[in-house]
Amino acid sequence: MNYAPVALFAYKRPRHLRKVVEGLLKNDEASQTELFVFSDAAKSHSAESAVTEVRDYIRQISGFSAVYITERGENYGLARSIIEGVSSVCGQYGRVIVVEDDILTSRYFLRFMNDGLEMYQHDSQVVSVHGYVYPARVPLPETFFLKGADCWGWATWQRGWDIFEPDGTVLLQQLKQRNLTQCFDSDGSYPYTRMLEEQIAGKNDSWAVRWHASAFLRNRLTLYPGRSLVLNIGNDNSGTHSTATTDFSGELAGKPVRVARLPLEESEFARQEFIHFYRMLRPSVLNRILRKVASMVGCAK
Repeated sequence: MNYAPVALFAYKRPRHLRKVVEGLLKNDEASQTELFVFSDAAKSHSAESAVTEVRDYIRQISGFSAVYITERGENYGLARSIIEGVSSVCGQYGRVIVVEDDILTSRYFLRFMNDGLEMYQHDSQVVSVHGYVYPARVPLPETFFLKGADCWGWATWQRGWDIFEPDGTVLLQQLKQRNLTQCFDSDGSYPYTRMLEEQIAGKNDSWAVRWHASAFLRNRLTLYPGRSLVLNIGNDNSGTHSTATTDFSGELAGKPVRVARLPLEESEFARQEFIHFYRMLRPSVLNRILRKVASMVGCAK
């Protein structure tokens, strides 16, 4: 198999980053995987020490087939960093696996990502592969599709990333013209439209809501695992774009998730389970998430 490269985005959390890299290295595929690390520059003087620590660490990373480091000379912010980094790696390799410095992965994460990329590489309706799944109240299918795209440990092809629309105004107009805002908001259970409106107003710079909307409007599908291969360790108030909560926590899959061909359609069962999860979130958690969105969130999904 031709293993997809991993794009890893880091800012100022060296301890989180170390755990993320160590987690990736536990994957059997790591030694055959090229790693691209994008290190953003400090936004303020107070962040310089942590950014320096991050850069000292990434220069020592080994265990992958190759490690390529991009140290930004100015602060890009998460959205610009991810958009340009994903575009660069996709343009060179035709596919990419994307993780951030708070995305701890299972030892079976890279296998699932690569299996999904291989299985559906020629299916234009499939836009991406995702590694995280919410802690559901009942067992989910081994794999399933949902409409749209996601942002906690994901992968795509160049043909998938080509549909990304950076102009939030264009996306919002299409959602409203086609009367899709209620559906886009998971039947009103999660405020994606509000996130997009605030991105347009300059109150946040979320690339993730634009990625989700771009895929949603084109009826593209994302492949999910029935057991989570990702744990977000950044929901501890340590990051610029995170908030303290355990509501999204769960267990990493202890065995591989088998990728088999599915009908190219959204799983209504899984969709309803996601909606149930959203509706069970405490209002205080949603409010904290939205406050973070308003303070230049990168990924609030």
